Amino acid sequence: FLIPLLYCSLSKLDIPSDAILLNLNFINNALPTCTNNSFLIDIMTDESLKEHTVDEISKHNTEGDCWCIIGNASNGGPKVYDITKYLDDHPGGAEVLLDLAGQDADEFFEDIGHSSDARDELKRYLIGALKIDEAELARRAAAAEAKAKKEAEGGSNLVFILIAILAIAFGYYKTQM
Repeated sequence: FLIPLLYCSLSKLDIPSDAILLNLNFINNALPTCTNNSFLIDIMTDESLKEHTVDEISKHNTEGDCWCIIGNASNGGPKVYDITKYLDDHPGGAEVLLDLAGQDADEFFEDIGHSSDARDELKRYLIGALKIDEAELARRAAAAEAKAKKEAEGGSNLVFILIAILAIAFGYYKTQM
């Protein structure tokens, strides 16, 4: 027996009312703990999220309409967030977010090391999941391969620099004898 979405202070969330259906037994158990918006986000499953393509997301790249992709295989997969209403509240400023508008911002989000409070805040803007078709899989695989190659080259550059420094130090040592 299913009933429509349980409304727990949804005033700040832009989640369609038909996006989530809850089992009656689950509601009976969860009702006393339903005190904030994060409750609703936590119970959303990937199946209940609308899927958005990269092409669709890329069109939302302005101050008045700003979406981004955050997430990867290690944290539940890529999700789509409408952060338009958050631009003015972002501690790093709106420009940081606008630079990544309509794009995959996961690497930047993770590199900054956002707090658990920031991650909880992000949940409020969840609007869907990234639709991963064959083309997107190929694009992501190519990007991961390019990143791995770049990181490997960076390691060899470090070895080269270290050898050069040692050679210079050895040459200097020999000239001082």
